[in-house]
Amino acid sequence: MTPLSRRGMLAGAAALAGTGAAASAAPSAAAAPGARDDKRRKAVVFRDVRPFGARTPVDLTVVDGRITGGRAPHGAEVVDCDGRVALPSLVDAHIHPDKTTWGGDWVTRKPASGIADYVAQDVELFKSQPRPVGERAYGLMAHAVTRGTRAMRAHVDVAPAYDLAGVEGVDTARDRLRHALDVQIVAFPQHGVVRTPGTAELLEEAARSGRIDLVGGIDPISFDHAMDEQLDLVFGLADRHGVGVDIHLHDRDEKGTKVLRAIIDRTRALSLRGKVTVSHVFCLPKLADRELAAMAADLGDLDISLTTVAPSESLVLPIAKLREHGVRVGLGSDGVRDAWSPFGNADMLHRTHLLGWVTDVRLDEELADCYRVGAHGGSDVMGLDRADLEPGAPADFVLVRAECLPQVVVDMPQRDMVVHGGRVVARNGKLV
Repeated sequence: MTPLSRRGMLAGAAALAGTGAAASAAPSAAAAPGARDDKRRKAVVFRDVRPFGARTPVDLTVVDGRITGGRAPHGAEVVDCDGRVALPSLVDAHIHPDKTTWGGDWVTRKPASGIADYVAQDVELFKSQPRPVGERAYGLMAHAVTRGTRAMRAHVDVAPAYDLAGVEGVDTARDRLRHALDVQIVAFPQHGVVRTPGTAELLEEAARSGRIDLVGGIDPISFDHAMDEQLDLVFGLADRHGVGVDIHLHDRDEKGTKVLRAIIDRTRALSLRGKVTVSHVFCLPKLADRELAAMAADLGDLDISLTTVAPSESLVLPIAKLREHGVRVGLGSDGVRDAWSPFGNADMLHRTHLLGWVTDVRLDEELADCYRVGAHGGSDVMGLDRADLEPGAPADFVLVRAECLPQVVVDMPQRDMVVHGGRVVARNGKLV
């Protein structure tokens, strides 16, 4: 994965420029055409837009789902944007759509202490839901699209309590939204890999099925109590089946750094550079500057990416320091109205707002950088081209009424139009 280096098209784009962008190849012309490919065949001109809040409106021309720098072809469709601000669509790098109760009746949650309690309540909630996973996940994922999300990495529980129902349901939702949302699925062993018999076999089955893109893990020391066994199994699956790795790591002390070092060692040994992500990584904000720099250097050297959900000032990742070493950092929603919490809304603009809030930013450039993490950090983690509104970029953008980008982060205005692959997929908060 190599950094993108396109010529800047618009002055406002500089505020969102960053490091470590990961490029991915465009869909092969030989591939079977899907719904999104069919819609890309005609050119579209988005007239009278203000990219990044520029003072002077311009026209954005899209051909085959990508922004061009030339004139619009004859007969192109025209979409009047009436001076709205155009911004790159956002990426949710960490979300659990299979667990959600979104769109259903209110759930009264019970006290819980620790992951084991939450896991048990997950199972109770799963059994009590009248709607299947696919329906609940689709509702949440479609809602995310209407709020300007172009892609997400979905962590889906795999355990004997569910078998592969979550993977199958989210995969079905992914297929229904393939014209509007790019989705990667992680087979996530929320109940533990080793402590819950039968989970390892289900992870193997999920990897063989072709429905998942990554295999996960969770707190190998503090929850699974089997660091080497869990990591060997997870990394072995990734190596055998050619999928990525994304491991939850919540430990805030030396247990977390020990696991992170073990992940680094296995990534190097199996030549999995660029295919490994660690989520949350609450141990990193606790490190002294020298130790953090050494860890970040190793992460950057092996292109191990990280994700944060910006839960609090003390637990959000030190994004700026990590980027100095080329570490890709994405932002995510985490759980949305599930057994763990009544909160969450799958609105990544709201998450960029929260990132600014917990890190106490106030300058325009700092607010713009929060948006950059939400827009480009996740695309870097997922290996997608950045939707930066430059020539050649994916035509994935959102149109809002606003004065400037910093104001958008603070005010979180309605997303009037959401464009994916050059196609308007949502208007005024509703899927088209």
